[in-house]
Amino acid sequence: MSWRTVVVSRSAKLDYQMGYMVVRQEETTKIFLNEISTVIIETTAVSITGALLCEFVKNKIKVIFCDEKRNPCSELMPYYGAHDTSAKIRNQIAWSEDIKARVWTEIVSEKICKQKELLERVGKDEEATLLQSYLSEIQYGDSTNREGHAAKVYFNALFGKDFTRTSDSNINAALNYGYSIILSSFTREIVANGYITQIGLFHDNMFNQFNLASDLMEPFRPIVDRTVYEMELQVFEKEEKMKLVDLLNQSVRIHDRMEYVNNAIKIYCKSIFDALGDKDVAMIKFYSLSGDMR
Repeated sequence: MSWRTVVVSRSAKLDYQMGYMVVRQEETTKIFLNEISTVIIETTAVSITGALLCEFVKNKIKVIFCDEKRNPCSELMPYYGAHDTSAKIRNQIAWSEDIKARVWTEIVSEKICKQKELLERVGKDEEATLLQSYLSEIQYGDSTNREGHAAKVYFNALFGKDFTRTSDSNINAALNYGYSIILSSFTREIVANGYITQIGLFHDNMFNQFNLASDLMEPFRPIVDRTVYEMELQVFEKEEKMKLVDLLNQSVRIHDRMEYVNNAIKIYCKSIFDALGDKDVAMIKFYSLSGDMR
C-alpha cells in the first residue's frame, strides 16, 4: 500500500529508473514508486522526465505542482482512472436530483457535526451549541443554507470576530494550502473510481474543474481547521506547510478500524459512489477522530 508523501522543495532533476523515482540533487536519492502516495513539487526549479510522469499516472500517484510562491496550483490527472470509466460517467450523468440532494444533506450534516466537535474540543461550548441547533434545522438539500450560517459562527469562534475567509492573512494562506492538499486527494479518488470531477452534487460552477471533489471533501475540512488552529500562526513558511502536508498521514477511525486520512478518503469516496448508485445514503461511511465507529 502506498503511504509516502514526497516533497521536492529545491532544485532537482527527477527521472524514472526500474521501478524507482530518482531525485538528482547534490546527492542522488531513489524512492520505490509502490511506496509513494503523493508527490509535491514545491519549487519551479525542477525538471522531470516524461517517462516518470507516465509512471506516476500508471501507479495512480498524486502529483501536485506549486507556483513560484510555493502554493499548490495544479496537479497531474489521468484521462482514465478505471477500465469502465465510460459506464461510470454515464451513471454519473444519470444520478437523480433526489439522490444527489439526499447525499448532499448527509455531507453537510456531517461537516457541521465535525465543526461542532472541534469547537467543543477547543472550549467554544456556546458556539458549539449554536451549531447543534443548526444541525437540527437542516432540511432536504440544505435548502435553508445552514452550512453557510454555521461557517460564519465556526470561523469567528476559532479565529476571532474580525476573521473572514477573504482576508489576506497567514491563517487563510494556511487554510487554503491545507484545503488544496485535501482537494487533490479527492480528485485523485474520483478519477481512480472512474468518474469525472466536473459534475458535482451541489457545486456546479462552470469554471470549477473540481465541483465533485469540492462537494465530497466538505467533512474533511475540519481536519485542516484543527491543525491551523493549533499552529497559532505567526508566519506561514516551509515548516508550517510540512505540517499541513502531513495531514494525510494522521489517523482517523472509519469502517470500524484506524486508517490514515489518505486511506479514509478512499473508503469514504467509494461509499459515496455506492450510495449514489444504490440510492441508499445509509451506505456512506464517515470518519471519526475518536471513540465512536461510523
